[in-house]
Amino acid sequence: MSSRPIPPDLQPWAMSCIETADSAGQPDFSVIAGDASNRRYFRLCQGDTRFVVAEAPPATENNAAFLAVRDVMARAGVKVPAVHAADLDRGYLLLEDLGRQLLLPLLEPTTVDRHYRAAFDCLRKLASVEPAAIDLPGYDSALLLEELGRFSSWFCQALLDCAPGEATGEMLEALCHRLVSSATEQPRVLVHRDFHSRNLMLQADGALAVIDFQDAVIGPVTYDLVSLLRDCYVRWPRQQVIDWAVQYHQTLRERNLLADVEQERFLEWFDLMGLQRHLKVLGTFARLHLRDGKPGYLQDLPLVVDYVREIAGKYAGQDPVIGEFQEWFEGKLMPVIERQAWSAAR
Repeated sequence: MSSRPIPPDLQPWAMSCIETADSAGQPDFSVIAGDASNRRYFRLCQGDTRFVVAEAPPATENNAAFLAVRDVMARAGVKVPAVHAADLDRGYLLLEDLGRQLLLPLLEPTTVDRHYRAAFDCLRKLASVEPAAIDLPGYDSALLLEELGRFSSWFCQALLDCAPGEATGEMLEALCHRLVSSATEQPRVLVHRDFHSRNLMLQADGALAVIDFQDAVIGPVTYDLVSLLRDCYVRWPRQQVIDWAVQYHQTLRERNLLADVEQERFLEWFDLMGLQRHLKVLGTFARLHLRDGKPGYLQDLPLVVDYVREIAGKYAGQDPVIGEFQEWFEGKLMPVIERQAWSAAR
């Protein structure tokens, strides 16, 4: 949670937007755990009615994009929080309270398949949105490369104090271009960018609601799928992940939402998209710790490291660029990683 003070006019603004504010008794205004961004959330209870109040500083948060994406997703049939009021100048939002039940703690071997099928339904609806009809940024080469750059600058250099030399830098640059090439050749759909178990909420009717979609873009068809199936906060058996990916691929083809892309090619896209995402996440989690004072993300690094090693090892023998990266990661970086307190405490 940020240490910046709560704006004194935030609660009065929210109360002014609630018609029953004067007759429903004393309101309760409490903090909801924040996320990786500068957004902060509060629960406002007024009588039997509950709301979520968001403080999203306009200097760092694109609230207009949040509202626009919300409308697009709602029209596609995805459950998202209703917006009761918004003050974009101050970055204040009064939102529907979707409850307290995140998907993550509900995921067990006996329940995960059912919940993921509901998540697949959300992804299918997002994939059905016509990209040309949405005014959203593209998940282009520049953005993908910027994200990958966090791995070298924040994870390797800043966190591990292991700055890559010139030859290693050239190898990493080649890897980045390999991953970006795989990403940009994929069909483009509406991409949430953080479609995982901490951003999905179970509703009373068993449906899933989606939150934290303000960074949505138009990008690779496999991105949200790998965010869900190779979640940075929970891991499933490798073959089960592949089976789910195959099921989703078949669903897209049956509904004519994917061109004639063979399963083998789709799974390679899926794997390499995951490698791009997880290298980015290593850098992002390191940055959240070092720059933003959020050390809790360090405990999630070992799982992300495992994902990187899994996919690098899978393709090392068939792709020279990935093979060179895998040799460096295992031989040079893993000994440093294994000496870290967050790795040893796993």
